[in-house]
Amino acid sequence: MPPQGLEELARRATAASRRLAVASGAERDEALSLAAALLEEEAGTLVGANRGDLARAEAAGTPAGALDRLRLDERRVRQMAAGLRAVAALPDPVGEVVSGGLRPNGLVVERVRVPLGVVGVIYENRPNVTSDVAGLCVKAGNVAFLRGSAAALESNRAVVSLLRRALSKAGLPEDGVVLVEDTSHDTARRFVQLKGVIDCLVPRGGRDLVAMVEQHATVPYVIDGDGNCHVYVDRAADLEMARAILLNAKCSRPSVCNAAESLVVHREVAEAFLALAGPDLVEAGVELVGDERARAAFAGMEPATEEDFATEFLSLKLSVAVVDDLEGAISHVRRFSSGHSEAIVTSDLGAARRFVREVDAAAVLVNASTRFVDGGELGLGAEVGISTQKLHARGPMGLQALTSVKYVVYGEGQIRT
Repeated sequence: MPPQGLEELARRATAASRRLAVASGAERDEALSLAAALLEEEAGTLVGANRGDLARAEAAGTPAGALDRLRLDERRVRQMAAGLRAVAALPDPVGEVVSGGLRPNGLVVERVRVPLGVVGVIYENRPNVTSDVAGLCVKAGNVAFLRGSAAALESNRAVVSLLRRALSKAGLPEDGVVLVEDTSHDTARRFVQLKGVIDCLVPRGGRDLVAMVEQHATVPYVIDGDGNCHVYVDRAADLEMARAILLNAKCSRPSVCNAAESLVVHREVAEAFLALAGPDLVEAGVELVGDERARAAFAGMEPATEEDFATEFLSLKLSVAVVDDLEGAISHVRRFSSGHSEAIVTSDLGAARRFVREVDAAAVLVNASTRFVDGGELGLGAEVGISTQKLHARGPMGLQALTSVKYVVYGEGQIRT
């Protein structure tokens, strides 16, 4: 059966949003629990569908980092199910009274959390995102209106089919999760122009996708931007701690947005730290490129260009800069940061506080890996994306970021004079 037209899918998503907005928390939680169970039961089916996507991507010459983002295995499917259960266990944000009080005229004024309505997500090569996004949207009383990539189409179809079955079994409209199967560029442009349907759009992907949204979108959107993340090793750092943090931040999963892409190191410890960490990075397959002082401190490092320092590699490549002091580190980060996640390793509390205060990013870490900037790791259950902008939401977008507030005013016949 050919994919349904975008306008019909939009109509169905809008209709389902009205029912989901008034569904009880128990109904929404039951749907997520059922979906988690189905993911585990049908893990083999999901991995099989994903195997076909992987084969086509490999034949097309897709880079290793993108293949890793596309890949599903039994472990990742279990993680997806665990993520849904974690979201279901979170407090229900819908109906929460954010603030309120009694006015002098006797009016009771409350600000109450309500669903956004239809949340559109356009994303690339990440079938686990399908589950994470849908779970958060449903928990917050929203419809998840999804447009994934052509590369992950069969995987996304399989995941969405199970999510829709779970919604139906819980007595909720299966159109609480809607997948756009037409992956053409024209449909992508029309998707981001569904004014009056999509209440909030989140693009998750590379610069080309974000640029398309910025150029063509006519709906409100939150940018899930690049992760050009830095680790700064201060003069007062515990170098062994810094080594472990850097290796984790760069090597544990280099294809994701919270992986470190650049090392900045104080000149007083540059030689000692690079002698300690450099061989481990090289052994792990990391290609090192650096400025003149970095290359002098560690033999065999290739020269880094301005573009290297500004690039989110999403692979085993790391740029290295040596700076004179904390001021130089902050200046370097300010110049090249994408505003995602920045880390300092130091035992100097004053340096840590200054770095936290002056570095402008969605997340700033002290003595911890940038890989912790993730909805699950920060207690949100999962995330729709990691916002690098400052309006509405910033950082990992969990349940509260998928709600708005409305004023509710209770009176006893008051009129304004």
